[in-house]
Amino acid sequence: MATSVSYDTRAIAASFALLGDYVSAEPYGSGHINDTFALEVSQGGRGIRYVLQRINHNIFKNPDGLMENVERVCRHAQAKLQASGAVDASRRALTLVPTKAGRGWHTDAAGNRWRCYVFVEGATGHDIIRNADQAYQAAKAFGAFQALVADLPGGRLVETIPHFHHTPSRFANFQAALAKDAHGRAALAQPEIAFALARAQDVGVIADAMARGEIPERVTHNDTKLNNVLLDNETQEGICVIDLDTVMPGSALYDFGDLVRTSTSPAAEDETDLSKVTMQLPMFEALVKGYLSTAGGFLTPRERALLPFAGKLITFEIGLRFLTDWLEGDVYFKIKRPQHNLDRLRTQFKLVESIEAQLPAMQALVK
Repeated sequence: MATSVSYDTRAIAASFALLGDYVSAEPYGSGHINDTFALEVSQGGRGIRYVLQRINHNIFKNPDGLMENVERVCRHAQAKLQASGAVDASRRALTLVPTKAGRGWHTDAAGNRWRCYVFVEGATGHDIIRNADQAYQAAKAFGAFQALVADLPGGRLVETIPHFHHTPSRFANFQAALAKDAHGRAALAQPEIAFALARAQDVGVIADAMARGEIPERVTHNDTKLNNVLLDNETQEGICVIDLDTVMPGSALYDFGDLVRTSTSPAAEDETDLSKVTMQLPMFEALVKGYLSTAGGFLTPRERALLPFAGKLITFEIGLRFLTDWLEGDVYFKIKRPQHNLDRLRTQFKLVESIEAQLPAMQALVK
């Protein structure tokens, strides 16, 4: 979390139905999009924490639609956990604190949308995945989240970022940027461009199967990194999935695919030494075991069969996005050096190659 803007957090907190007296609100977390605060109130002399968060409406153009999604998902997940008698139910899914007017979020005088969550104590988010057990726990938690919302009533959720994981659209954007080559950069990425064009037949596999009804549309998280799962400080169990801003209609395969992309390689996303980039089969095995332990009950045979391919596709898609941004002049992703996006796309494409080489072994593990 990083913000250079000052907000009257005392006044904002007063809009929510909190049981206690305002003590403080300190910047919290490592997120780069929303402004997040650990809000403390005194409840009968005892400190109680909440998470107070301003939604970045420059990134999320429909913050009210986003919050409608979050409110529906949180309410449904908590109701199911409570009804099942789950131990620690209030720690296993986020709980929104309503405003005093009974709404799920507050709009301040400047038009900022604010929400408040019950703080999940005794659990921590981790930015870097360190071992196979963490991979297992992350996958298990995301599978459990999908299982909780698989029967969400009330119609389709709002698409907070339209076509977010629609790989054919991403490929079309790449082709348009290549044809234009507005900054004369294509010459520096000829091998990568050839790599992308050679995999044109892959881009529609999941999207087309969904369009034909062969794969069901589901409620998905769409940002399945380890740091979006809180791990219990004592047991290291994946206790709660957080950051629900991109929860919307999608494919369960996209969520699993992004787990493969972010969890199986020991290299950083912008690693320049490509010899360090590899898909580690033991990490993939941990993901499969964790994910199927909670999601196995609702996945179709076709979804199961495509789990390994999903890892390749989402890694390729992110590489495509870096390549497109490189061709367009670095307009979307923030860069720290002149060829940063070039480094990023090469890392992703090297991981795609590593996945392709191991697909038979990955498919055998799933079976």
